Amino acid sequence: MVTYSYQHGSVFILEKLEGNMAKESKIKSAKKVKKAKKPSYLKEVKNEMKNVSFPSAKEVIKYTLATILIVLFLVGFFLLLSAFMSWLKEAI
Repeated sequence: MVTYSYQHGSVFILEKLEGNMAKESKIKSAKKVKKAKKPSYLKEVKNEMKNVSFPSAKEVIKYTLATILIVLFLVGFFLLLSAFMSWLKEAI
């Protein structure tokens, strides 16, 4: 009885011998499989950058203003919260 299992590109054959325990032997492939040439990192980056969609100038301005307004709102909120807590501490 012969079973095959693959591990890291090598073939392992398990043979069941008459009454003996299973014996494992490592056999390298007779044929070397040609590996597909891996494209270089920079070529992959170039291809990926073709798929990127950058925001327009109008969108950049819109999102920048939204961010600034939210930050200013949060600064004001925490400033008022801090002032209220200070006043509450003085009142007690």
